[in-house]
Amino acid sequence: MYALYKQIHPPTGIEHCLYCNFFTKDERNLVIAGSNQLHVYRLHGDSEAANKPADKLADTKARKHKLEHLATFSLFGNIMNMQSTRLAGSSRDALCLSFQDAKLSVVEYDPGTHDLKTLSLHYFEEDALKDGYITNFQIPEVIVDPENRCAVMLIYGRKLVVLPFRREGATEDQDGVLTGSSKSSFLPSYVINLHDIDEKLINVIDVRFLHGYYEPTLFILFEPLRTWPGRVAIRKDTCCIVAISLNIEQRVHPVIWSLGNLPFDCFKAIPVPKPIGGVLVFAVNSLLYLNQSVPPYGVSLNGLTDGSSQFPLKQQYGVKLSLDCAQVSFVTYDRLVISLKGGEIYVLTMMTDGMRSVRGFHFDKAAASVLTSCMCKMEEGYLFLGSRLGNSLLLKYTEKIQESTDLAANGTKKDEQGEKKEGEPPSKKKRTDDASDWIASDVSLLADDLDELEVYGSETHTGTQLTSYTFEVCDSIMNIGPCGKSVMGEPVFLSEEFQNNPDPDLELVSCTGFAKNGALSVLQRSIRPQVVTTFELPGCTDMWTVIGPPEKKPSEESEESKEEEKEITEETKNHAFLILSREDSTMILQTGQEIMELDHSGFSTQGPTVYAGNIGNNAYILQVSPMGVRLLEGVNQLQHIPLDLGSPIALCSVADPYAVIMSHNGELVLLTLRPDGFGGGHRLSIIRPQLAQKAKIVTLSSYRDASGMFTSSNKTESNIEELDSPEKKAKQSTATADISMTSETSNIDDEDEMLYGESDTTLFSPTKKEEKPSFPTTATEEEIQPTYWCVMCRENGVLEIYTLPDFKLVFLVKNFPMGHRVLVDTFQVTTSTASSSSSSTTEQLHEMMPHVKELYLVGLGLHNKKTHLMARVDEELLIYEAFEYHQSTLDNHLKVRFKKIHHSVMTREKKSGKTSKKQSKTSQQEESDEGSRVQHLRYFEDVSGYSGVFVSGPYPHWLFMTSRGTLRAHPMYVDGAVTCFAPFHNVNCPKGFLYFNRLGELRICVLPTHLSYDAHWPVRKVPLRCTPHFLAYHMDSKTYAVVTAVAEPTNRVCKMTGEEKEFEEVERDERFIFPTIERFSLQLFSPLSWEAIPQTKIEMDDWEHITDLKTVSLKSEGTVSGLKGYIAVSTTVVYGEEVTCRGRILIFDVIEVVPEPGQPLTKNKFKMLYSKEQKGPVTALCDVEGFLASAIGQKIYIWAFRDSDLVGVAFIDTQIYIHQMCNIKNFILCADIKKSIALLNYSLENRTLSLVSKDTKPLEVYGCEYMVDDSQLAFLVSDADKNMILFHYQPEARESFGGQRLLRRADFNVGSHVSTFFRLRCKLSDPASEKLQTGIGERRHVTLFATLDGSIGFLIPMTEKTYRRLLMLQNALIIHMPHAAGLNPKAYRMVKHQYRALINQHKNVLDGDLLWKYSTLSVIERSDLAKKIGTSIEQILDDLMDVERWSAHF
Repeated sequence: MYALYKQIHPPTGIEHCLYCNFFTKDERNLVIAGSNQLHVYRLHGDSEAANKPADKLADTKARKHKLEHLATFSLFGNIMNMQSTRLAGSSRDALCLSFQDAKLSVVEYDPGTHDLKTLSLHYFEEDALKDGYITNFQIPEVIVDPENRCAVMLIYGRKLVVLPFRREGATEDQDGVLTGSSKSSFLPSYVINLHDIDEKLINVIDVRFLHGYYEPTLFILFEPLRTWPGRVAIRKDTCCIVAISLNIEQRVHPVIWSLGNLPFDCFKAIPVPKPIGGVLVFAVNSLLYLNQSVPPYGVSLNGLTDGSSQFPLKQQYGVKLSLDCAQVSFVTYDRLVISLKGGEIYVLTMMTDGMRSVRGFHFDKAAASVLTSCMCKMEEGYLFLGSRLGNSLLLKYTEKIQESTDLAANGTKKDEQGEKKEGEPPSKKKRTDDASDWIASDVSLLADDLDELEVYGSETHTGTQLTSYTFEVCDSIMNIGPCGKSVMGEPVFLSEEFQNNPDPDLELVSCTGFAKNGALSVLQRSIRPQVVTTFELPGCTDMWTVIGPPEKKPSEESEESKEEEKEITEETKNHAFLILSREDSTMILQTGQEIMELDHSGFSTQGPTVYAGNIGNNAYILQVSPMGVRLLEGVNQLQHIPLDLGSPIALCSVADPYAVIMSHNGELVLLTLRPDGFGGGHRLSIIRPQLAQKAKIVTLSSYRDASGMFTSSNKTESNIEELDSPEKKAKQSTATADISMTSETSNIDDEDEMLYGESDTTLFSPTKKEEKPSFPTTATEEEIQPTYWCVMCRENGVLEIYTLPDFKLVFLVKNFPMGHRVLVDTFQVTTSTASSSSSSTTEQLHEMMPHVKELYLVGLGLHNKKTHLMARVDEELLIYEAFEYHQSTLDNHLKVRFKKIHHSVMTREKKSGKTSKKQSKTSQQEESDEGSRVQHLRYFEDVSGYSGVFVSGPYPHWLFMTSRGTLRAHPMYVDGAVTCFAPFHNVNCPKGFLYFNRLGELRICVLPTHLSYDAHWPVRKVPLRCTPHFLAYHMDSKTYAVVTAVAEPTNRVCKMTGEEKEFEEVERDERFIFPTIERFSLQLFSPLSWEAIPQTKIEMDDWEHITDLKTVSLKSEGTVSGLKGYIAVSTTVVYGEEVTCRGRILIFDVIEVVPEPGQPLTKNKFKMLYSKEQKGPVTALCDVEGFLASAIGQKIYIWAFRDSDLVGVAFIDTQIYIHQMCNIKNFILCADIKKSIALLNYSLENRTLSLVSKDTKPLEVYGCEYMVDDSQLAFLVSDADKNMILFHYQPEARESFGGQRLLRRADFNVGSHVSTFFRLRCKLSDPASEKLQTGIGERRHVTLFATLDGSIGFLIPMTEKTYRRLLMLQNALIIHMPHAAGLNPKAYRMVKHQYRALINQHKNVLDGDLLWKYSTLSVIERSDLAKKIGTSIEQILDDLMDVERWSAHF
């Protein structure tokens, strides 16, 4: 059996974070990584606070910052460690990423392509370096010298790789001949064998660089002779440290400091920055400070150190904690924030004396937060906590000074960033009127202060201030991992219009998180609108909703101030009219309390409508018909302009106050709304722009830019010479008079501004200030003047951007429909000779050139600042994101480029008959010219609080972007194809929307608000505040049974005295930390409100663990089918090593009772039908043919459930510990914890349970499930090494020994641990067509799984023909595409084993993540690859689309 793997929800857990200058040297970014994803965020001021015109500096304290997402990169390898470094000659930081076994990639942001570029690759997986070991348990740790002289990677736990960086100025003297670019930033790397430094240097625990040494100095914490808690009585204090000075030129590394006999539980070293220096060593129960010149200082944090260490430790009074799994980050040079394994946050202050040596520690419990896996300090006052067990948080911390040993003289304590000037003299806080004067002083202040801090520290601090901190959450990043048990259930609020769909509508519910971060995640992949009402209106081709006239008249000028505009729009955002266009007429509906048709109004109703919308700040309505334009205020017509352009009007695009109109022949007209001199109203004025007579214009879009990114003047650099020339050019050229206005405020960063004020305008160009005195002196982000642009595409594939209203060409891209990765401005003046020679090549391209059907340029996200260019090209949707690019050489052209976004919206329809390419091409041309001018891309604002773009058509999608800044694409397949869409806000339908489906039904809907749509899948997280372990959906009552556990400390120990069990209570002193045991309970949840149903909680006994929970259908005489669904629970009682295990089987029915008054959920209750202790631990359950199968100890029993009792039917012996069982018909697949899988068969006739076949090789199984393809059955297994293996039962094959052995037929590495599977039939309904998919999909199942990283994926069986074709494509793609960080997808997907297995790799699984990259390539690259493997682009895309359609569940 061949299969295809694809990830349909990316991993969400976060394991690494750092704060560095990723994009530019002006702005620092948060870079976070989890599994194989790398995300870049930045801090931005909260939008509400930013609107206030308050003093910027005073505002920074009160304002809450949020995270804005800037970029995501997906790699073919799991990131093991991540550090940042600044390389010589670079203006931004590079990232050092290490990957499993021993790979190191150094990557950097590339401003030209808005992507990662790989600077250097290092590979150390030769057998000579492995010392004969096959597996590598050590994570390759990377550490970077604090002064960026070199990086070091620890590989295989026994070797150090040193990667020296070229220093600026160090090598310039010898090779001054070379240009700067040709020199590498890296010097050759070399390997140090730790064994050569010291024979005892093995079992390395941690490696760090120390601060304040002349040469790079490594601190190594290691344990030469190991011990463990049970052996501490004999061997304790086994850890040692050693510090090595690296001389990179001579490659010598002397030991400069060593120390032994540290506590055995040391696990982490944290270097202390200057001016204190030294290192903090974290042990589980103690904390030590070591420095080369001073005696060590250590404190004991709990009572466990008394017997486990002889190291001189002082008692730390007032705290009782253990530091294992703690995450640490310095916030000042002498204060750290520590997050413990229970989520508590402590602030640790190091008390120093005048000699800069640490004399004591002070712990202050500040808050309780998420269980962290990484942590870093961001701007002053902000801390990021990354977590893989819960949502990651952005915390703001503020200090309250309590008492102090020696207050600073005049309080000039200044933080590094120079932002939080809390203790400054008040004179500095006041903002003087002359901005430039104030700014200059601040810049000098900054520079001086930073230097002083470096050299002296702030000398007034001889004692240490004790401060306590308060923490508050500013923002969070959603995480649905780790996904434990996941089940499918039915969504509750499905509108009855969708109840009779051929495919069941399902949602996915998963147990996520751990301890207090435990939750249930309810996921739906597609959007199901809540239908308010439906009208049948056949024959409508398009529709628009418009806002009625405002109550109060806007002031005379059209350019109003922002605040006034806000007031108006908030009052009258209700849509007053709905305009429906038909083939030959238009219908006008008034939408007040009810919807009525208007017979007499100023609207044109005789013919179809091309466009209708609001203009002039929603004060007026513009209606465009094929032969003319009308301007209305409410129902009154103000102006009617008949337009004869030689052909009917086909398209209109509005960027208030401009409207661009295009006819079928590509003629343009620009309408501008101008204030009317006489009547005090507004009028439309007409301009026919004179554009160069090139090819015909096919489509266009106008755009109002609020981001300030669209500018044609250069960004100001900090040195004046560079800045001078482009500024002067811009001033001299009259062409950019209207554009250069935006230059001043174009790119002021939030942070830049807080530091330097308005550097762009006032510091460097006073002349400008005199020219335009009206301009405010302090340019805040909000005051960027909007600019107006028009983007158009011509028939020959040229995309142009013009300024409005004067139509100057500022951007030109050739061959736009080919879908290149980056759109680069390629404007050059071609002479007639050049054009004639190149005409033949353009002709060839014309054959392949797709047809552009629609363009849309739109600003999304925070303040609509992220500009996206969307285009429908043939059957595809291209989405480009604009990014700044200042190295452009063209004057007066836009300083932007566009980067293609990899998205999941595939809109390719299934072709019924095979038409030749030529025919389809011509038919498409005709179709696009006739009536298919309907705009498929519709912008919506505030539909249930979300804004974005709706993509109508055969596969409707919603594209959302919130202020978080990630583009989210969610399909809406539930109602089939959507012909047109409009947002609709009304009294009866607040913040809703309208759409027409294929059957001509107009649906008025709202977006269900119980889900959060700003996630990869619409999700709802139900916090449980305890660990969820199992979950099962009970079909009959439509409720969920959930097993949760709470950890409680215990002081009891179980002892056996003869036959009796005795519990003895253990006495310990108050500093002792008691162990915890988990208390399990079972509870019923209702999917109506996702609350626990009251009075349904069933607590388990002490020490009793629930090992499995299933909904089983057992034989019952009470039902028609003879089977009834029960909830079965298996438990094991664990008392410790000396006491034998026992377990119970519990069987419940969910019954309906009369609900209690005021509590409608209490209509369901558990009724216990069976609960008896078994002879051994019960570890797994499933049902088979109406009987119950249970694994008890090393046997599997089959039980019949009669008269509330279990009667034994059959049993069989198994291997070590069966932890999962799943059934199909009368087969049971059992997963053993060490011994792979076995297939059992229960025969009804002779009531026997027999072994059919098993895998004889050892395998640590995590989960198992069946794969079904028509008549073929295969067995899918996930293991501890993140592999997936597919087994077959083939008794006729020789190597199966007559069917005794299961044969491996495919294997694959997922890159994440998989512990839960579920199976579904392929989806049969296709939204684009009425017909159900027939053929192979009806008898084929998709096997889905959720991982411990928070990702979701599936495996689907493939036919051999398709598999071979896509395999060739996959191999071609591996070579054809550059992969981020130089990783090889083939190596990533190879099955990995801990030992040398005597099995060849079978592969036979396609990597969908790689194959889907084909859909993002340009047309030329696609056709090259298709030719290489001897097939066509259409064939490949159809194959991919088939898989998309089959797996479009949830």
